[in-house]
Amino acid sequence: MSKRSVVPFGPHHPVLPEPIHLDLVLEDEKVVEAIPSIGFVHRGLEKLVEKKDFNEMAFVAERTCGICSYMHGMSYCAAIEHIMNVEIPERAKYLRTVWCELSRLHSHLLWLGLLADGFGFESLFMQSWRLREKILDMSEASTGGRLISSVNKIGGQRKDVDNAMLRGFVEELDKMEPEIREMARTFLNDSAVRSRLDGVGVLSKEKAHELGAVGPFLRASGVPYDIRTTGYLAYGDIDFEPVTSDIGDSYARTVVRINELFQSIDIIRQVVAKIPEGDVAVPVKGFPNGEYMMRVEQPRGEALYYVKANGTKFLDRLRIRTPTFANIPPMLEMLKGCQLADVPMLILTIDPCISCTER
Repeated sequence: MSKRSVVPFGPHHPVLPEPIHLDLVLEDEKVVEAIPSIGFVHRGLEKLVEKKDFNEMAFVAERTCGICSYMHGMSYCAAIEHIMNVEIPERAKYLRTVWCELSRLHSHLLWLGLLADGFGFESLFMQSWRLREKILDMSEASTGGRLISSVNKIGGQRKDVDNAMLRGFVEELDKMEPEIREMARTFLNDSAVRSRLDGVGVLSKEKAHELGAVGPFLRASGVPYDIRTTGYLAYGDIDFEPVTSDIGDSYARTVVRINELFQSIDIIRQVVAKIPEGDVAVPVKGFPNGEYMMRVEQPRGEALYYVKANGTKFLDRLRIRTPTFANIPPMLEMLKGCQLADVPMLILTIDPCISCTER
């Protein structure tokens, strides 16, 4: 029987932009168990609802994450709107859908760049982030901010985007699509890339479902679960299907995210073609009283926003369950049986966001 040893991994590591610590229990070079420790960057954002006006909390909510910032702010506002029975204008729903998909595009391109950087393919890393810059330029042109947009408010959006700019975004995405396909061919066909991803970190469909995986991590194991199909915002008017793969390994997770890039571009095309004219916000009076659970599909997977209000300007409770938090148990399962050298890449393949998880 091999002698067991424990190797600490993190909280700081070259492939991890944020701190997480794992105690890896090894038999020779094989991982038999991974024990996580989190809590290094806890900020207590949810506690601020006791001191911040519920309108001001929209700005705090979008600072939950530096990548999914728009979706965090939108999810919080949507939860309050449900409690107050506020129906936002159709145009606001369509604009929110466009910004959500732009967020998904830049998040997935960011992840692809980090993945390429992780296995030392620097030119592929730079190509991914060069394309991401074009998406961030669109966010800046339409909201005034590249990542922190601050355009969400209770009752709709703080600003409109004229139709000419939206059509310009579609033209730019049309030009980008061949470049993304060229980059995708390298990710999907290069032998050096495939040698690091094929058959590595397999998570079965049954385990993914049992352990509560979400997002591309779940869909790469063959579960067609995507909260957008419930039809919130303008998704009910858009034709799309969840992107899945039946393989469940690191390569499948890359395939799913790459195909979701093209899916997001197609969704934006459909939204811009169908967006109605009209206002982008309605006046909101009074204070929220009640509770609601808002579910949205962020780039990393399903996020839950639980909000409880008491009829004053301060909320009773805000609780956020982020995709990375849900994906930690299946990640630990995935690490069992892998080689020590593959651990950094396997953690990358779930696209972890620790600042989201610890808030």
